Amino acid sequence: MVEPVDFHQVCIAYTARMPHVDQHSPGAFCWVELATTDQLLAKAFYTSLFGWRYSDSPMGPNDYYTMFQLEGCNAAACYTMRPDEQTLGIPPHWNLYVAVDNADAVTRRAADCDGKVFCGPFDVSTHGRMSTIADPTGAVFSIWQPNDNTGLAISHQHGAFCWADLSTPDPARAIQFYTDVFGWSTRGGAIDYIHIGNAGQEIGGIPPVSFRQPHEPPHWQLYFQVDDCDAATELAIQLGANVFVGPMSVEDVGRMTVLADPQGAVFSLFQPFPH
Repeated sequence: MVEPVDFHQVCIAYTARMPHVDQHSPGAFCWVELATTDQLLAKAFYTSLFGWRYSDSPMGPNDYYTMFQLEGCNAAACYTMRPDEQTLGIPPHWNLYVAVDNADAVTRRAADCDGKVFCGPFDVSTHGRMSTIADPTGAVFSIWQPNDNTGLAISHQHGAFCWADLSTPDPARAIQFYTDVFGWSTRGGAIDYIHIGNAGQEIGGIPPVSFRQPHEPPHWQLYFQVDDCDAATELAIQLGANVFVGPMSVEDVGRMTVLADPQGAVFSLFQPFPH
């Protein structure tokens, strides 16, 4: 059952969280990763926009994985999309990871709940174990069982990942899936927006179906916190981004913009209102 939510209390809880993260509870969003067609330009864009630093690790001949850091903490990553992804017409995009205790068990549970397993479970060196899955409505995400790498190590700072929205044509089916797989809770709010909770903490939401654009594929939309949404939006435009929505204010919550980086990966900026 979807229960009503007090937006004011959500904002108080949101702004009270600690900026540095040592570990993620099962079911929490734990990693974000950009799949791009131009890794060099993507690094220039995001380091300029968010003040990230980066380090590159070889993945093979002429291939490397970029780790972004904020205040010396892992904040995101990016890689160049594989030829088969581009051949399928998959556009540049941000990937979202959910923390789990046992990737094999959760992968089986997701499949039993009508999720589609694209790959995994498999080990990523000694960093962790993962699978990539689509929920029954088509939105793709990954799961992460940490080993050496626990995932995101910073939150609720300028340039840090802070929220995710699920855009789906069938919220009821999606809610059932994620509840069964991760034990998430949901609570209803204003304008039919549904808040997602995990381990007593709000982590994301599901906007109303009426907000979806025609022919928009189901997906997870990532938000990054900024100190000044309008200034960050203007900087993003100067760096080559395209703005789809905003900047706009959500009463008693914050100010936000939806935009795409120069390669086309869509993400959002979010400036929480003080409480």
